[in-house]
Amino acid sequence: MKADRPRSNGLSPGYYGNWLVVAGFVTQFVSVAAQNYATGAFMMPMIEEFGWSRAQFILPRSLGQFVMAFAGFFIGTRVDRYGAKPFMLAGLVVLSASLFALSLITQWWQWVLLNGVVLSIGAALIGNLVVNVTLSKWFVEMRGRAIAWASMGVSFAGIAVTPPVTWCIDTFGWRAGWQAMAVATLVLTLPAALSMRRSPEDHGLYPDGKSFRDASAGGLARAHADFEGSLTRAQAMRTRTFYMLVLAFSLFQVLIPVVLLQSIPFMTDAGHSRASAAMAILMASLPAMLTKPVWGWLVDHMNPKPLAACSALISGVSVLLIVASINGPDVRFAYAAFALLGVGWGGMIPLQEVIWALYFGRRYLGSVRSAALPFALFMGAGGPLAVAYYCDVVGHYDGAFVAVGLMSIVAAGLILALPKLEQQRASG
Repeated sequence: MKADRPRSNGLSPGYYGNWLVVAGFVTQFVSVAAQNYATGAFMMPMIEEFGWSRAQFILPRSLGQFVMAFAGFFIGTRVDRYGAKPFMLAGLVVLSASLFALSLITQWWQWVLLNGVVLSIGAALIGNLVVNVTLSKWFVEMRGRAIAWASMGVSFAGIAVTPPVTWCIDTFGWRAGWQAMAVATLVLTLPAALSMRRSPEDHGLYPDGKSFRDASAGGLARAHADFEGSLTRAQAMRTRTFYMLVLAFSLFQVLIPVVLLQSIPFMTDAGHSRASAAMAILMASLPAMLTKPVWGWLVDHMNPKPLAACSALISGVSVLLIVASINGPDVRFAYAAFALLGVGWGGMIPLQEVIWALYFGRRYLGSVRSAALPFALFMGAGGPLAVAYYCDVVGHYDGAFVAVGLMSIVAAGLILALPKLEQQRASG
């Protein structure tokens, strides 16, 4: 396509970047479903069959954080260079095969290897880092909205996966549940992977679907500034902002795997049914999905720092309310707390990604984000395992969930303390 042909605007289906948003929705849905949303439903049936402790069951997911950190460090730079498609095609094969193989396990070491290592590599190759780096290259002025719409797939997993997987396990057994997920992963991810492209410039297009006329009139000033002001990995890691962002978002994100993996046993321990516990995940996922476009619109029009702090604060307070209500006789109070948590969750992904791109630019964003990933995942890897170990020792989840909620509240303060953008650029 010639560079001087008119282009559709970013809201039109004619702009190819919008189809990447759809592909990102699908692949993030599949990735997070395999790692988190579905896993909690398998916990009690597999523990009962094999006699494992909860910490033994959770260990592969904590190990998986280290595996994803290691994989992500190498993936990010190469996504900048080659685009997402080859990584996603490899990832869907690895992820589908590992899910099916989980249905055949008979030993704990097999569970650790397949779930903690192989599945984690496959999920990393199709997941958050690859998708959001790609979208950040295709969108600048509408980056928040694009990432928000794509990240709705993360929340949709809680709506479309947890209840039916729980039903499948209860009806046909946990082995059939893993097999069903393997087939669904292959079918859903292949078309999305084939549609991925590296950057608009590779195809004679402009970010946000801008036209040649827009470019001639100076409509690409923000996109050019974003590109030209980009920091390399080495430059980014010499700034204080880099480490503040790592710490803040690590503290914020710890609550996601903890809540997703352990809300079902938390609620069943308190006397609620597995169906009620699965419904709680849905109650968090629905507002998380529906509020993402709102958060995305807000971040494209407002300062993202107070928005991100608000998202973290809502999430942390919600976890404290879950602890306060989950042991009560009326499950509706717990559902309300999970719904409020979903509102906070809704802003997490779009706000985080926009802030990273705002401070460090899109040109080397894959390299910068992949450098941050090991720090963030190493910090978050021990969260679910520590919570499970706490429950094994103490006999309940309350104290551990309170600690996780407080970490998110601390993250809100750290986000507000980030340097102004001008100060960060001067230091970089």
